[in-house]
Amino acid sequence: MTSRRIFLQQASSLAALGALGGASVALPRLAHAADAWPNRPIRLIVPYPAGGSSDIIARMISKQLGEALGQPIVVDNRPGANGNIGAAMAAQSGTDNHTLLLCDVGALAISPSVYTKLTFNPGKDLKGVAMLAYSPHLLVVHPSVKVSNLKELVELSQKTQLNFAVTAIGSAPHLAGVAVAQATGAKWQYVPYKGGSQAIADTVGGTAQVLMNGMLATLPQVQAGKLKLIAVSKRTRMPLVGQTPTIAEQGVPGFESGTWQGVMAPAGMPDAIVNRVNAELVRIIRSPEIRAQLAGQGAEVVTMTPAETGRFYQTEEARWAKVVKVAGVKLDA
Repeated sequence: MTSRRIFLQQASSLAALGALGGASVALPRLAHAADAWPNRPIRLIVPYPAGGSSDIIARMISKQLGEALGQPIVVDNRPGANGNIGAAMAAQSGTDNHTLLLCDVGALAISPSVYTKLTFNPGKDLKGVAMLAYSPHLLVVHPSVKVSNLKELVELSQKTQLNFAVTAIGSAPHLAGVAVAQATGAKWQYVPYKGGSQAIADTVGGTAQVLMNGMLATLPQVQAGKLKLIAVSKRTRMPLVGQTPTIAEQGVPGFESGTWQGVMAPAGMPDAIVNRVNAELVRIIRSPEIRAQLAGQGAEVVTMTPAETGRFYQTEEARWAKVVKVAGVKLDA
């Protein structure tokens, strides 16, 4: 028996008719709200500096998304505090329904465990819209570092100081580096930056010697010979760098980490709007031209429904909470 029939049997005829009448009015209104939206430019907040993985994807999709929705998409880079400044702006944007957040959803899920003071609650103040892409982390070194595999890198780190560039303290690349060090006995000095592009730049320049960062932003520097690739943080090898063994193959069984680019929205955004944005984003990211662009830089298209994106965030939050506890990483702001 359907839930509708059960409801009709349990309710009085008058109450049932009233409820049904209310539903018949509410549904068209909800659909109309989505149809009338947007009525002005949409701000797409990227909580990291220009040139990072999230920024690259934001600029890949913004033109087509704007055309599909009938309003321009304004990419707004708001870096700081491991993405929390920009994420807070999105979470606290109220009910304007014209603000979206494109970020590393996995990194966002780390924040509640790392930061003792947050001005927002990611799990309650934001809701999932869509997952877009995944790229593993690359473990790379400056070309002057005379190692060719993880074992040699670990041995060198035990003899001399190596600066390990991280996009931010408590970020996914930082915790991935901590996990590698815990598993192998590597020793390095973590040097924090405000985003992946800055961490890459200093490693290319030689200020830092070791880096773990998303493949999407890091691979071009490897291909240009400015960074040397040591390992990939995926359980299986990547076709673009098929000769490079994974971290799991080099002595850390089952190791996997990476960046998960997705779109979040303020928790109060109507589901009808969220579903519309999801449909357009999935269509755009799956288009042959963008899929090819991402594949050429080592990223895989991974799409999810809004509900799946929300569940992914919750799973990542629980997973990283355990890593943070072991690492003992805590920040005030």
